[in-house]
Amino acid sequence: MDTTKNPWTIHSRETKYDNNWISVWHHEGLNPAGTPGIYGVVHFKNVAIGVVALDAAMNIYLVGQYRFPLQRFSWEIPEGGGPHGEDPLDGAKRELLEETGLVATHWEVITRIDLSNSVSDEEGVVFLARGLEQRQAAPEETEQLYIKKVPFEEAYRMVKDFEITDSLSVAAIQKVKLMSYEGLLNK
Repeated sequence: MDTTKNPWTIHSRETKYDNNWISVWHHEGLNPAGTPGIYGVVHFKNVAIGVVALDAAMNIYLVGQYRFPLQRFSWEIPEGGGPHGEDPLDGAKRELLEETGLVATHWEVITRIDLSNSVSDEEGVVFLARGLEQRQAAPEETEQLYIKKVPFEEAYRMVKDFEITDSLSVAAIQKVKLMSYEGLLNK
């Protein structure tokens, strides 16, 4: 089994839509069975970046906002995008400060995730931020954000009860729970 070989034969790729954040590509070719097929891909121009901001008392900072594609409100970890080629840590620091007004002295990558790999190439990187200090938030004009600090176990319960459904946030909170269980948070 060769896991590095693409079983699709691509004959053409056409950009059907393009803006500053995404492109939508239409591919035509032969599918793995050798018959004609199409595939649509949403190409993301940024890396998704998430931050679990955890204070010394094991409180986590959540950001709430109305998500246009879902047409509903969503509680999430602070997150945003960073251009490909930028150090994701720089993007994480920028997003944490921008959305919550927090800065951190200790940073650690805790997971990398493909967010919806059947239709997009969006990749995500999640950081754990510790040693927090409050500064002034500066959200983007497209964001109307609500910030709340909750005990980490409350955020974990929110994941279990489907009150937090954002994929980056779910993966990040579950990863921190696993780290806590394995005793890795205090090392």
